[in-house]
Amino acid sequence: MTRRTLETLSFDNTYARLPQTFYARLNPTPFSAPPYLIHADRAAAELIELDPAQLMRSEFPALFGGSALATGMEPLAMLYSGHQFGVYVPQLGDGRAVLLGEVTNERGERWDLHLKGAGMTPFSRDGDGRAVLRSTIREYLCCAAMRGLGIPTTQALCLVGSDDKVYREQVETGAMLVRMAPSHVRFGTFEVFYYRKQHEHLKTLADYVIDQHFPYLRDAGEKYVRFFAEVVERTAKLIAQWQAAGWAHGVMNTDNMSILGLTLDYGPYGFMDDYDAGFICNHSDHNGRYAFNQQPYIGLWNLSCLAQALLPLAEKDALKACLEIYQSLFDREYLTLMRKKFGLVAEQAEDDDLIRDFLGLLQDSHADHTIVFRELSTFSTADGATNEQLREHFLNRDRFDEWAVRYRDRLRHERNHNDERRGRMNRVNPRYVLRNYLVQTAIEKAQNKDFSEIDRLFTLLQDPFTDQQGMEAYALPPPSWGKHLAISCSS
Repeated sequence: MTRRTLETLSFDNTYARLPQTFYARLNPTPFSAPPYLIHADRAAAELIELDPAQLMRSEFPALFGGSALATGMEPLAMLYSGHQFGVYVPQLGDGRAVLLGEVTNERGERWDLHLKGAGMTPFSRDGDGRAVLRSTIREYLCCAAMRGLGIPTTQALCLVGSDDKVYREQVETGAMLVRMAPSHVRFGTFEVFYYRKQHEHLKTLADYVIDQHFPYLRDAGEKYVRFFAEVVERTAKLIAQWQAAGWAHGVMNTDNMSILGLTLDYGPYGFMDDYDAGFICNHSDHNGRYAFNQQPYIGLWNLSCLAQALLPLAEKDALKACLEIYQSLFDREYLTLMRKKFGLVAEQAEDDDLIRDFLGLLQDSHADHTIVFRELSTFSTADGATNEQLREHFLNRDRFDEWAVRYRDRLRHERNHNDERRGRMNRVNPRYVLRNYLVQTAIEKAQNKDFSEIDRLFTLLQDPFTDQQGMEAYALPPPSWGKHLAISCSS
């Protein structure tokens, strides 16, 4: 594999060759103070075949902090619209980000590099176009966390800091983050051209996305319907993975939904501590529209908005038929993932009830989602085993005992050996997740220019399933102050 330097990192920008109404061309606005590197992800650098030694060069934060451009970069802010909290907003777009361009690796994979916090654009509305250190740390770490869990996500190449002041609820310092994905096209990118009745642009966009990311559909019959069916499947599977991991996005607006089924736009996200099906991680979500247990439904609602936008290109009944399989796709994927979390190998009709009843026990006991699932691997099917350590997590021990009999019988029925099952379960039930209080601790240290906790968490999250020496504290429940942190859209 060729190792590229900053000088040989060659960019293209196929999006810039679409009609000009798709975007606004502009360069990033550099910080007034010199940018500095806070952290860089070697795994993300590998995706674009950038030599890791380049991350340490003084030119690196200049290039990826908006102060310089590389060969082939054609920066632009992408136009889109979207439904925000169920209400259509006619124009949104990249209000604090620019698409720098694309890098293609030797495998032919294209990676968009998208610079967040790059300054004002024509789509900034009343914003300043900047990102704060707090929000960029949250996104940077959660990209790493989701990748470690195997959940489709955008990547984050680096986090660049500055001493520039940014005004939010209080005065903070600014930062920039380079986000990477094969595409940053959203559901809302299609919606803007539908509602503007610019159907020729809608077709251009659909053809571009298919050509770039679904090339096997280029010459297919009913290619727009088949394209939509792919998006439905990817979205259903993605949200099933969120639900199995106990993760809430917080702002599932259609402009935050990736056309490729990636987790996109990390704002007020949250991994659950105490299990709560109605968990709301965004303190601005007063009605709980984006609560944890609403995410599967909202996924379907958002896909319905995308189907509406595709009506000029495809038959209504065909698009509707794609929507009608969403629930079965989600249910199948979710049950598959949950069976793995419970160590079940075979499929049985009663599995749904077994899983649902266990989640009900977690809910009633305010038990820690991550810790209990990890300890579930210790469950013994031996005669006389009381599974006391696991049992201690539940307030109603009699109900747990009743459930445990059903679970034991289920495991025995498929001759599920304890040691082998424990190994399988520990490969899908993480020991560590990115709890909000852990991020908050890293943020507070970083605000004093101590970035050690960012590095520690980043390293930990590369392998969340393995017990790591000296990291026992990171697997404990949060302290009382860390359980109900208010996370907003500006976070």
